[in-house]
Amino acid sequence: MMRRIRSVWRTLTGAFTGWTRIALAAMLGVFLGLAGFTVQYSGVTGYLGDNPENCANCHAMDEQYEAWQRGSHHDVATCHSCHTPHDNLAYTYINEADNGLWHSLRFTLDNYPQNIQIREHNRNITEAACLHCHGDFVDQATNSSAHKGETVSCIRCHDGVGHER
Repeated sequence: MMRRIRSVWRTLTGAFTGWTRIALAAMLGVFLGLAGFTVQYSGVTGYLGDNPENCANCHAMDEQYEAWQRGSHHDVATCHSCHTPHDNLAYTYINEADNGLWHSLRFTLDNYPQNIQIREHNRNITEAACLHCHGDFVDQATNSSAHKGETVSCIRCHDGVGHER
């Protein structure tokens, strides 16, 4: 396998000689340098952690961040606790990348609504997070209520939990 990779590499790089090779190396260096600068400047690596301050980097999230600080979940949950999947680490980072891409595009292009709406798959993730922490309580409450047998939507009735104003 390594022999094949070396052969392909020699074939590709053999086509470039002299100044062509130097120009190609310079262009690659500029591209990698700009990409590294962009990643560092944007602070994208901070989103891989679990610090709620990173979620409030954009002024559009100030209201949600301030509400979370005053909310009932402030001492026990972060943004990731409720807004990322709990069952699969790979899916967690895929979801983060998907949300990050759309957030950065909309905020950079100033193309986001003043009333930020949760996308359907993110609503499902938030519902699953509620059940992850409160599943036993929800089972008890729904089995003894008038809604027995119905699919329960936590955020339909408790949409302000963690974000009390």
